[in-house]
Order: sequence, then C-alpha cells, then structure tokens
Amino acid sequence: MSLSQDEWLRYSRHVTLPNVGAAGQERLKAARILLIGAGGLGSPAALYLAAAGVGTLGIVDFDAVDASNLHRQVLHGTADVGRPKLASARDRLHDLNPHVRVETYETRLTSANALEILRGYDVVVDGTDNFATRYLTNDACVMLGIPNVYGSIFRFEGQVSVFATRDGPCYRCLFPEPPPAGSVPSCAEGGVLGVLPGLVGCLQTTEAIKLVLGIGEPLIGRLLLVDTLPMRFQTVRVQRDPECPMCGTHEIRELIDYDAWCGMPDLPTDYSDVTPADLAARLAAGDDFDLVDVREPHEWNIAHLPTARLVPLGTLPEHIEEYDRGRELVVMCRSGARSAKAVQLFRDAGFTRVHNLAGGILRWSADVDPTVPKY
Repeated sequence: MSLSQDEWLRYSRHVTLPNVGAAGQERLKAARILLIGAGGLGSPAALYLAAAGVGTLGIVDFDAVDASNLHRQVLHGTADVGRPKLASARDRLHDLNPHVRVETYETRLTSANALEILRGYDVVVDGTDNFATRYLTNDACVMLGIPNVYGSIFRFEGQVSVFATRDGPCYRCLFPEPPPAGSVPSCAEGGVLGVLPGLVGCLQTTEAIKLVLGIGEPLIGRLLLVDTLPMRFQTVRVQRDPECPMCGTHEIRELIDYDAWCGMPDLPTDYSDVTPADLAARLAAGDDFDLVDVREPHEWNIAHLPTARLVPLGTLPEHIEEYDRGRELVVMCRSGARSAKAVQLFRDAGFTRVHNLAGGILRWSADVDPTVPKY
C-alpha cells in the first residue's frame, strides 16, 4: 500500500526511524487492529493507533459517555456526554486522522458474536473492565490465532502483557480462574487515578505497533506491573501452562459467556431487593430495621444516609455478630453489587430478614434525592 503525499508528511517522524521506514509505515496502513472498549484504556489506544496511521481500527462498545468518564477517557469531551461512545470516538478519530478507517460494533461482546467480530483483525487490544469479557476475549483470540494485548488498571496500579501468540501463554495461563465474586472492586467502586489508563493504554498501543511492525521484544511471556505511587515498573515471567484448558490441552472448544462464572454469587430464592423509593417510604414511616452501608470510608464521606451504619464489606465478617439475627436488615453500597455480596454473608451467618438496596446510593440519588452526589 503506497503512501499519499499527505501521509508522507504526516508520518515523516516515523519513516525516518530505522526500524520503521516506509515499509513499516505501509504495514501500519495495511494493519487491522480491534479495540475492545472505548473507555479508559481504549481512549489512548484509539488516539495513538489512529495517529500512528493504523489503516483500520475496529472498536467494540455499547456504552454512552457519562460525565464520570471524562477524568480518564480522553477520547470523549464534555459535549459528548450522553452520546454513544462509538459516535464520539468516530468523530474524534476522523478529525485526528481522516486516513484511518473506523469500524464500529455497538454491541456487548458475547460468545455468539466474538469470533465473527474478531476474525480478520491482526491484533486485539483488550481495554475491558471486567473478568467475563477478558476471558471471552482471550479465548476468542486463542481460537483465531490473534495476539491479545492485555491491560488492566486499578487505583494506582496497572498491568500489561501480550497473550495468545503462537508460542506464548494466554490469559488463562496467568489467571486460571477469576477471583471470588465480589472480592475485587470495580474501578467505579475502588477508584482509579485518571492518568493511569493513559499510561497503561499507551503501553498497550506500543505493544500493538511492535507486533504489527515485527520489531523489538513484545511482552510475550512477560507481565509488566506498573505502580504509579512509587513510580515503579517491574516485569515478571509468565510461563505457558501445558495444562491450560485453552492454549495447552485445548479442551475448551467453544466460547461461552462467563457472566455467571465471574459475577455475583447465587442468592437464596427468598432473597429480595428493596428499591430506594420503598426505603424512603419505610424511613419516613419510622419502620424498625437496621440500615448497613458496606462502602469504604472515603465513599461514605462523599454521601451517606443519616440512619445508616458504615461497615466496609471487607470488615463485615468481624462485625456480623453485633447484629440481631431476629431484626430486619437492609444493606446498601454504591450500585448494589457489594451489598449483594454482603447479603450473602449475612444469609450464610443465619440471618433471614436481610435485603439489598437495589441500585445503591446511585439509584437513591436518581429516584429519591438528586442532591446526593453521584460518583
């Protein structure tokens, strides 16, 4: 693929690099790279892959831009709040580099569509924020023989590696099973330094470009660990597991959806939610029950309900005996996920009159009291 005069000028700092040159820039132009997610990691990856001249960028996302995204998802702007992320991404990338073709997939990646979407791409950049999609992306990449540039972030730390190559390990070799449901907070629950996705996403982009160009030493068989507080980078070796059911024994022969495997535990059949409107009515009526907030202290300081008692989820087991098993309990958190886990802990300890506040304090703000800050 020949470069136009505008492209020669645009990529001039690339083509003067000995390891890139005109041939390398033409390889980038011919390349097809798929981004899973247009959020924190996908934003810098999309911007720098487009700027680098990757010919075709595919993006999978089904979300809309929210104001809480903007401190880290630099692909989108204030004017984009409420728009589909794919629409925002397409406009921004076209403005950045009109030579790049953007193919969008406004859908959740599932076992039914993953192989069809990924097929034909040279590299996949995994910018997902949940274990279910990471395992699905990994398995599809292994089946199709597409390198998977993995990245993850949490609070001040990040990870980067390259999985699913011919001789290297896959994601399952490093993490054979997801952590116990509810044990790892999401970025929404635990927070994330806004600049961290930019750092990790750029490292993923670097790896993707190296794979396309066939230069350098990609992070195959190595996991790069980033801790921004002491600003420390460490690399650990990751061996291919010959017993890995995906890339070792190949006993996994078809894709499945991992939402149940990676999601919240099954709750008792008599378990029930309480809506914020129901809770507000019961509080106004003076009903007798205990309200337990299982968020972290810094979240409590942002917003809390006056009658609630703060018991962070990680400390709940040591406080369970302080509650009366005969009293009714309502458990709340930010969005309802951690409180569902807390409900299970109470039920396992013999409590029978325990309920989860559906949607947490976010839904309370939306349905009952809009002066309560959302975060």
